[in-house]
Amino acid sequence: MIKQLIAEATECDFKVAVEKKKPKSWLKSVSAFSNGIGGILLFGVDNDRNTIGLSDIQGDAEAISRLIKERITPLPQFVLRPYQEDGKDLLALEIPSGRSTPYYYKADGVMEAYIRVGNESVIAPDYIVNELILKGTNRSFDTLVTDAVKKDYSFTLLEATYLERTGLHFEPEDYVSFGLADKNGCLTNAGKLMTDQRTVYNSRLFCTRWNGLVKGSIFDDALDDKEYEGNLIYLLNSGCEFIRNNSKVRFSKKARYRVDKPDYAERAVTEAVVNALIHRDYIVMGSEIHIDMFDDRVEIVSPGGMFEGAPIQECDINRIRSVRRNPVIADLFHRMKYMERRGSGLRKIVSETEKLPGYTEVCRPEFYSTATDFRVILKNVNFHLGQKDMVSDQDSDQDRNQDRYCETVKLTLDYCQIARSKQEICTHLGYKNLTYFTRKYLKPLLESGQLRMTLPEKPQSRHQKYVTVQGEPQNDATNHD
Repeated sequence: MIKQLIAEATECDFKVAVEKKKPKSWLKSVSAFSNGIGGILLFGVDNDRNTIGLSDIQGDAEAISRLIKERITPLPQFVLRPYQEDGKDLLALEIPSGRSTPYYYKADGVMEAYIRVGNESVIAPDYIVNELILKGTNRSFDTLVTDAVKKDYSFTLLEATYLERTGLHFEPEDYVSFGLADKNGCLTNAGKLMTDQRTVYNSRLFCTRWNGLVKGSIFDDALDDKEYEGNLIYLLNSGCEFIRNNSKVRFSKKARYRVDKPDYAERAVTEAVVNALIHRDYIVMGSEIHIDMFDDRVEIVSPGGMFEGAPIQECDINRIRSVRRNPVIADLFHRMKYMERRGSGLRKIVSETEKLPGYTEVCRPEFYSTATDFRVILKNVNFHLGQKDMVSDQDSDQDRNQDRYCETVKLTLDYCQIARSKQEICTHLGYKNLTYFTRKYLKPLLESGQLRMTLPEKPQSRHQKYVTVQGEPQNDATNHD
């Protein structure tokens, strides 16, 4: 039953007992689940998922309901269900994603809104609280009317681009009907983001071409470095041009023709930059979009995680629904045919990359999000190619990937001569995605007998560590990906 509940929940938290004297220990999770994508609190289960049970399930149920009504505002929806596991009583508190955000925990005159970061409930930063307030009132940043008067600004680039891409003139009344200004002539934030002048400080794009595979000093290790600010169309064009100028188009000769082999698919690049501009969080003060180019990849990072739903790495991009943080800007870019409004942008990035000559599954674009940012990684499909050897694309790529895999395995085994946690290993090797590292490296090493768990009877324990098995391994760990 516990496994089934966990499988059905996007977020899950475990509590051995119902803390009545210190209810904040679990009520902050109620706030976080309501402010996010929902979740389940299981009472009577410890962090290692062992069934402990509750001695007074009726009293605990009444206390949970009462404390939520007293300490969480506005009152969230919730369902409290009793269960039995191994003859022991449990309570499952199911909390759906709330519509009247933000949901605060209140006590002693203090009100705090919480969000989920990883498997923890933490106090929401001010900019996330502001976004939750807009969400709870069915508003968005780009629809807010400002005190900027339209007649004081010019829109030459917007009007010229609209004519070029649609064949239509941008009429004066379009500013109101498209949501860029109100009837009194005051610009919305969307309108300010489209002026020729720089009127929104956070509308910035920082681009860097690094020398090698990692970041270094901007003065010593950057081959190219540009900063752009202002109109969103200008940022789009500038970002795409920066990537194009720092990429190569190789070719291979055939009998009567040649095959061009660009590092990146132009349409995929455009989709990725548009995604960053349209879906980023403009409320975060002092923020900007970063485009970091390396020898083997381009990383495009924008402020603000998934507007709704689980982290993107936990989603199937073929089924993801379209939820727009900035609907006015998204609608305008759709009219100019820069994007669709069907949640297909990420799929387009993948499909366009797959069309490139020399593409292999290793080059598949990757997407990651946290509570604070969204990252798109485009792989350079020509990275494995030498300047003189353009013959065997796939073999070269597989050889290089295998070398990198073997090197990571060696570093892991060397580091784990002393028992290490998963987080320690990932941090040491420079990996941020625990799920990917576990699937790619830890699981094969455990299966081959080269690594062992310090708590094998509790594989999900937060105290779990991994240590290298001395002597000959039972099997060879090979990369099957």
